[in-house]
Amino acid sequence: MKEERRKTSLKKDTAIPSLFSLFGLLLLFQAVRVAGVNITSQAHLVRGTLGGEALLSVSYTSTSSDQPVIKWQLKRNKQQPITIVQSIGTSIIGNLRPEYRDRIMVFENGTLLLHNLQLSDEGAYEVEISITDDPFTAERNINLTVDVPVSRPFVQMIASSVLELSELFTLHCSHGDGTKPTYGWLKGGKVLTNDSRLLLSHDMKYLTIARVLMSDDDIYSCTVENPISSMRSVPVKLTVYRRSSLYIILSTGGIFLLITLVTVCACWKPSKKTVSKMRTSIQPTPSASQSSPRPVTPAPSHRPPTHPRHPPGLSANIPIPLCLRPLPPHSGPLASHLSRPQLHRLVHLHMSRALGINFALLWASPPIDRQRSPQPPQRPTTRINV
Repeated sequence: MKEERRKTSLKKDTAIPSLFSLFGLLLLFQAVRVAGVNITSQAHLVRGTLGGEALLSVSYTSTSSDQPVIKWQLKRNKQQPITIVQSIGTSIIGNLRPEYRDRIMVFENGTLLLHNLQLSDEGAYEVEISITDDPFTAERNINLTVDVPVSRPFVQMIASSVLELSELFTLHCSHGDGTKPTYGWLKGGKVLTNDSRLLLSHDMKYLTIARVLMSDDDIYSCTVENPISSMRSVPVKLTVYRRSSLYIILSTGGIFLLITLVTVCACWKPSKKTVSKMRTSIQPTPSASQSSPRPVTPAPSHRPPTHPRHPPGLSANIPIPLCLRPLPPHSGPLASHLSRPQLHRLVHLHMSRALGINFALLWASPPIDRQRSPQPPQRPTTRINV
């Protein structure tokens, strides 16, 4: 028992000095840290605008009076860090990258100023400050975002009015410029959230009313914002009609239209020009026979025909050619002055010229026997020059 007590007392005696040594080491480490370089920054996140400026502000403290060595690096999405600038005090060491020339300024306290911000400047910036007399190097990280301000959004919908109990009526919010936009909806000036009837899309661009009720008759607007700006659309009015009121409106409009048509028809009087046009369109146009004066033909003389039924030299059994058959009575001015044989000769002449056949030779008559066929008495005829 005595030996066990001695062992426990020895263990306690050895544990107390080890605790004191540990505490002493911590105090020594903190003293060295205070004696070394210490960096502080006012903000861990800086938001910049495209084309603007960004100030990555830091400050350091050190017991040494030597100039610090300042190094700024940019880290993007698990890529190797890119050294932007390295300087001793405000004097830049080496050559800058082409994309950072004439856009960077380093201050004595280690602050970095970026001009003419680009979207590619976004990322996590790390600054390292070291002094030759101090064995420790201080580090600090600052995140920079670069955005484009959003433009004013506008609400699009199929129609500004809808019937009660309609389904799936959609409103769309859209805008032109802006990066990293986030959308929101307002109804009557109050923020809308998802529920069983008002459905918001995943990106909040679309508001869908599953079943339209009379309570949805209100003013709607949408908002768009990003880290550097926010805009609200012009409010739009959605009108909801009851189905019974629609029937009343349609019937009233139909009755009004009917009354208007009846009034117009009863009060309308045609003008003088319209009446004259209607009369001219109704009157028949005179034909050629009516417009041209009808020639006055003298009364035909009642003389017996002097030509035989058949041409001379042809027997009665031979059929008469069509061109030599007696012509029907003609009422023209020429027929009143010509006899039938003269008309036959005139027809023969025209047909000979048209067909190239000499009908006079074709139907030439054989010598006539004067005893069997006496010659009819001759009468004076008039010669026609054709």
